[in-house]
Amino acid sequence: MIAGVRGAIAALEPDAVVVDLHGMLVRVLTSARTLAGIGAVGDVVLLHTWLAVREDALTLYGFPERGELELFQLLLGVNGVGPRVALSVLSQSGADDVIRAIDANDLAFLTRAPGIGRKTAEAIVFHIRRKLPDLAPMLASSAPGGSEDFDARQALESLGYSAIEAHAALAAVEAHAGMTVEERVFAALQRLSQG
Repeated sequence: MIAGVRGAIAALEPDAVVVDLHGMLVRVLTSARTLAGIGAVGDVVLLHTWLAVREDALTLYGFPERGELELFQLLLGVNGVGPRVALSVLSQSGADDVIRAIDANDLAFLTRAPGIGRKTAEAIVFHIRRKLPDLAPMLASSAPGGSEDFDARQALESLGYSAIEAHAALAAVEAHAGMTVEERVFAALQRLSQG
């Protein structure tokens, strides 16, 4: 499975970004909100990805934050929600706004996204609401970002910690700016051993 891609933006399309992975160009479908803030051709981008495998196609979906990817995957688990509909939900609003709407049972907010009717909105709330405590830390606005934190999260996950545990431990590390990946992992491991 492809967990993520990091490379220079080769092209921006209406619903995707083409990433240059050292000469191999990969098309990654993403939300309109991600495309609006992803940067320009030539900028380096890091996207957490999910690969959809069908008989006739391999399609890669990507997001700048792991929490947004996890929300996308949760949306896919709802009956009647496919990748296009899940992307339309995340294109209309940020992941944190979608989470708040689900938590508040705000069906009007959810039905603003193309492809989401009242029954689908109710199904989204029903299936995802109970999973919010696990997802919320991944979407915190003060969450660490950048390639160093991505590498540190990957290292912690390879040691057996869940994505949520790794993210929470890195977020709890004070003054992590300027620290190397190794220093961040060590500090996060100290936090995890205390809890």
